[in-house]
Parts: sequence; structure tokens; C-alpha cells
Amino acid sequence: MDPELIGDCVHCGFCLPTCPTYALWGEEMDSPRGRIHLMQQHVEGTPVTPEMAGHFDACLGCMACVTACPSGVRYDRLIELTRVEVERTHVREPRERAVREIVFSLFPYPRRLRLLRPTMWLAGRMAPFLARVHPSLGAMAALAPPVEHRQRLPRLVRARGGRRAVVGMLTGCVQGEFFPQVNAATARVLALEGCDVLVPAGQGCCGALSVHAGRAEQARRLARRTVRAFRRAGVETVVVNAAGCGSTMKEYAELLGADPGFKVMDLSEFLAELGPVARRHPLPLTVAYHDACHLAHAQGVRAQPRELLRGIPELELREIPESAICCGSAGTYNILQPEAARDLGDRKAGAVGSTGAELLVSANPGCTMQIASAMRRAGKEIRVAHTAEVLDASLRGVSL
Repeated sequence: MDPELIGDCVHCGFCLPTCPTYALWGEEMDSPRGRIHLMQQHVEGTPVTPEMAGHFDACLGCMACVTACPSGVRYDRLIELTRVEVERTHVREPRERAVREIVFSLFPYPRRLRLLRPTMWLAGRMAPFLARVHPSLGAMAALAPPVEHRQRLPRLVRARGGRRAVVGMLTGCVQGEFFPQVNAATARVLALEGCDVLVPAGQGCCGALSVHAGRAEQARRLARRTVRAFRRAGVETVVVNAAGCGSTMKEYAELLGADPGFKVMDLSEFLAELGPVARRHPLPLTVAYHDACHLAHAQGVRAQPRELLRGIPELELREIPESAICCGSAGTYNILQPEAARDLGDRKAGAVGSTGAELLVSANPGCTMQIASAMRRAGKEIRVAHTAEVLDASLRGVSL
């Protein structure tokens, strides 16, 4: 924990109404200001107690407080450093430790996730039974999405028409294995807008899930592998279609202590900067766009996805109430903190349902699974898609 960063907080309270856990419980120690107070106590010599660790674990790391803070407090950096300290010094109960080992031995590894694909249809039915074994296992099963057939991307997707740019593309772990159609749509959109798309071998999880959970060494190991893959490909720009991944990769220099050698951009950020050339066909849809926290708060990318969606003829974009409040996904939060995540998911589902939209658009796989699951619980199922899928349908003139 960094005393200088802690000292930047003037305890003004502007963060309180933006914090999801403070909104749920109204407890000072479950607000950013309260957690910073606990960090200060630890710096001054108080050991990490189970109660203290519980308050830190309850933080989603959504970074809404960073957006709201008038003093520029680096709460994002503070909570990451704090979680490293918690993982280093706090001894968890055996059942909790076992669940965390399952999660972090599985999700950052695409080949292991691939083994789950044939059983995904059974996950929802098993959720009540698994919840009795452990709430986190039940939550994991309930979130499981229906998975399409695996789509293998070639190592190079050629630009259509004149080449305007050459980019690398992150395929990721959860995105690549549970939402392969999103990666395929991303590559097509980039190609249709005049980009050669390189999909390097050897990439996998970028390390984001581990960073957010304080597993620093695992995060660095995964990040170094990702950097090697894109350096070998020789790309100057890497395009990312998952908000949490993009947020972490933009901080690689801080994580690894060295410049990775390439620029990282979210898909919508890159396309907005590149400018459209391909023709958009009409999509007569009402769409609710969900701001993923690690896109809106951590990366500051809000206008670009809306700009791209509004550029599609006949598409009506509707805003979601309380858009700045996290849906409860937050990396592995909806697995490790299932009760709080469920409450936030239900709150977000109500907000999405109030728009009356036909389609929910999100730029993060965790958010997509979280909100879809909450909508099912509420009996208000809604079609979900990634921004890339909507653009792909419009560019190719096909229905979504």
C-alpha cells in the first residue's frame, strides 16, 4: 500500500453515492473512503484482520469512485496494491481458499475452459445443487452462457478493399472460449473497415482476472506471455474487445515495469479514431447500451461505442438508468461474492428492463453473462450482443 496515494484522499465523500457496495449497505467501511481509512490503519501497523480483508474483498474495483473523485485519488492503484497485500498476509478459510484455487486454475487458461464447453448445457440445471455445496460454485454454474460452436480464426484476416491499418487482436480467455462469435465479428468488422488483422499464436489470458484479485505473480506471468506474442507479431497497435482486458493491458508498463512495445486500444476507441468507410445497412432495433465499468471508468471510453451504434441507420439507442453503477460482474466478483453480485445484478436487470429495448449491447463478456443471468431470474430475458456483433450485422447487411 502506498502512503502517498493514500494521503491524496481528503475524505470529501464525493465517492459515496457512486460506490455500489455503499449503495447496497450504507456502511462507511464498504465505501472507497472507508477502505482508504483501513489502508491507512494497515500502513500504520494494524495487521490485516479477517474483518478488514472482508471489506477489501467486497470492493468490486469498478472505478466509479475514480471518475467521481475531485482530488484525483488513484483508488484503482490503491485497491490493486491492497489486494496483493491481502493475498500475501491473510489466511483464508479452507473452503474459500479451495474455491479461489478452482477459479484461478481454470478461467485464465483457455485450454482448460475448452474442456468445459461440452458440459455448459448442464451447468444451469446443476446450479441449485452446486449452490448447496458452496454459493460460489452455484453462482459459477448459473452464469454459464450457451456456447456456440468454436470458431477458429486464421492468423491473418486480410483487409477488404484498400488497407488502412495493421492491428493485432487479443482473443482472450473467457471471450475466446465462451463468446467465440464476438472475436469472429471483431475480426470481420476490422477487415471491412480496411484493417489487416493479425491474431498471434501463443496468446491467452492477458492477466486481468489475476490483477483484479491481487494475484500479482500470476498476473505478471500471463502478461509477459501476452506481450511476447504480440511483439513476435510486430504490431504497433493491439485492439481489445473486452473492457477488463483492455484496462489491464493499458497498465502493462506499470504491472511489468517496462513499456510493452505496442499501443492498446478498445475496439470502439480504435474504430472511432479510424473513421468509417464501409457502408452501414439499416438495423431496425431498439438497443440499450451498457457501460462496462472497466471501459467507462477505467479507460474513459463512453462516447465512442454510442457514436458507432448511432451511426447505424434505423437503430434506436436507449440509455440505461443508473448507468454508472456496476452490474456486479467485476471480473470474478460475481463468483467470489455471489450475494452482493446478485443484488447488483438484479438492480441492473431492473434498469435494463425499464428501457423496453429489444437488445442489450455490452463490451465485456463478464457483464454480458451477469446481466443475462439476472434478466433470466427476473423472467425478462433479453437478447444480448457485443458492439462488434451489432456493427458486423450492419456492415454485412444481415439480421442480428
